[in-house]
Amino acid sequence: MVYFYNCTALGEGKAVTIYAGKDKVENEDIIRYALPHVHIWVHVDKLSSPHIYIRLPDWLPSWEAIPKQILDDAAQLVKAGSIQGNKKDNVTIIYTPASNLLKTGDMDVGTVYVAEPINAIVDRLNKTRVERIVDHEAEKIEREQKEAKERRLEANERRNKELELSRQRKVEAESRDYSRLHERKEALSYEDEEAEWNSRQKEGDFDPEEDFM
Repeated sequence: MVYFYNCTALGEGKAVTIYAGKDKVENEDIIRYALPHVHIWVHVDKLSSPHIYIRLPDWLPSWEAIPKQILDDAAQLVKAGSIQGNKKDNVTIIYTPASNLLKTGDMDVGTVYVAEPINAIVDRLNKTRVERIVDHEAEKIEREQKEAKERRLEANERRNKELELSRQRKVEAESRDYSRLHERKEALSYEDEEAEWNSRQKEGDFDPEEDFM
């Protein structure tokens, strides 16, 4: 089972999903099938606490860009769920892509500090909590298929734009070539007329370009 919370810290139009596994087994599945650019793990630093996750919406470019209001909501929720952390002030909360938890060594993490609990935030989130069964593997496969389709569509759009640009350049080049050809034909036509005029002049004939004496 997974608990889902609707975070509206930025308003209803930019609601973000925050969720938590009901138990250790559920958390292991969440981490196993987490996508680095989608699922962000939140935890109380150096203290026991529940595992809270933020699901990045499409309008956020990366986990580093998560607005402070959303982080504050997640931080208050995870602090409230920590037996030790809930009794303390000035608690440090860390967050990182959930996929980093499968790695060894240093990992990039962000931090947010909770000076004191804000019960109003926790109460607001708890009112939105729903519980449902999640097939994490199926969700990951569905998400990856959706993203692959979006990448194909974007690639096709880029290719179509490139083809259209190439076509326009070709038309412009042909237009310039036609203009130069037309100018050349006009020049040749003038030279031909002059040559024909000269060929028709007989000795002693009047030439309008000669000075009249």
